[in-house]
Amino acid sequence: MASCFRGPLPGRPSLPLFLLLLRVSLAQERAAATSLLSGYFGTKSRYEEVNQHLLQDPLSLGPPDPGYLLPSAACAPLQLRALIRHGTRFPTEKQIRKLGQLHRLLRSQERPCPAAQPFAHWDMWYHPDMDGKLAPKGRLDMEQLAQRLAARFPGLFSRQRRFAFASSSKHRCVESSAAFRKGLLLALHGQLPARDIENEETEINDKLMRFFDHCEKFVTCVEENATAMYEVDAFKQGPEMKRVLEKIAATLCVPLRDLNADLVQVAFFTCSFELAIKNVNSPWCSLFNEEDAKVLEYLNDLKQYWKRGYGYDINSRSSCILFQDIFKHLDKAIAESKSSMPISSPVILQFGHAETLQPLLALMGFFKDEEPLAANNYKKQMHRKFRSGRIVPYASNLIFVLYHCDQAKTPEEEYQVQILLNEKLLPFPHSEETVSLYTDLKNHYKDILQNCHFSEECELSKTNNTSTDEL
Repeated sequence: MASCFRGPLPGRPSLPLFLLLLRVSLAQERAAATSLLSGYFGTKSRYEEVNQHLLQDPLSLGPPDPGYLLPSAACAPLQLRALIRHGTRFPTEKQIRKLGQLHRLLRSQERPCPAAQPFAHWDMWYHPDMDGKLAPKGRLDMEQLAQRLAARFPGLFSRQRRFAFASSSKHRCVESSAAFRKGLLLALHGQLPARDIENEETEINDKLMRFFDHCEKFVTCVEENATAMYEVDAFKQGPEMKRVLEKIAATLCVPLRDLNADLVQVAFFTCSFELAIKNVNSPWCSLFNEEDAKVLEYLNDLKQYWKRGYGYDINSRSSCILFQDIFKHLDKAIAESKSSMPISSPVILQFGHAETLQPLLALMGFFKDEEPLAANNYKKQMHRKFRSGRIVPYASNLIFVLYHCDQAKTPEEEYQVQILLNEKLLPFPHSEETVSLYTDLKNHYKDILQNCHFSEECELSKTNNTSTDEL
């Protein structure tokens, strides 16, 4: 037998004066640069693209949503579980080296090319040891997210409450956890303690936050299998990317043979990094128009789809360990509530990656298109649900909120759940409603909760065959 199995191709409480002044200052400081391209950066998108009101006021909760379960409806939140992607980061070492390669190519041209001059003389300020580290903007992302969540859920985020912090071992996640804690302390106490809060009481838990690293089948069959990204590679050679390559080569006066999809994509991502990190419209943005951006977004989404989304079953099934842990804590909170005991973990905050959130969302059935994303159906997928920039931008967050409703007519109605994605209520796939009875939710996901066993899902058979015919 082959080792890789077959898969389917509300209002806000008043703030202290100094926080109000800080809010005004930050809003002015972040009077953001905008770009026609900014909606197409995929996983390199800034968080403000999915919450445009934050461009004007980074502490705003946005337009009121009547869908929230509120104390006025006799429902009070018992537990909040937040899975949070790290804030805005610097490029990885691999991306920086590719950008350096492109930069050197433009600087080495012998014949003058006016259109290429801005790029040849552009300050290459990125250096390899940045390697995906949290940027200052990323710390701000986390501090402000903490303050908004504290304002949205004041009953849970109070001085008397206990907060459980966990993080991936990656530096950008650990730093995001510390920045979130800083924002929370500002929101709850109005000041920061004198002691260093870095790493304080933050559990490092890669088993949950980087489950994909611990899943042998995923690592062997997808992560390290060159053929698993067939659709991505095919799109790089397809007519849409060929058009973009030819256009960029002509603009920069370089031979087409010296360019490839990876170099063009890194130029596009440099535009996104400059916007997200420095809040500027980089010269690199001028290389692309909106149609180019749509093509490059699709290239990125194809990778996310086949590596982290619905492309292969193991992508999502590997996250069942995290999914089951979420429900284990929800079950515990309900048991404590029924016994009139204090909730032992009212707020659980976990910091991971886009690769943490995307498989979990796929496991739960969110953002699934009728047809798989493929190299040859770009035009058919123009209105696809699976757009990674709208799902997992920097600082993206998936939040489970468990409520206890006092005036429930039946025992089943006593405990209800809402899910927020990026601070917006997310309709459940099975009902299209934004609130679910906890019993209904458990019943809908019964198979995953009972039959998805991480060790069995991720085990490779002895025959180590990673053919794409079996993926």
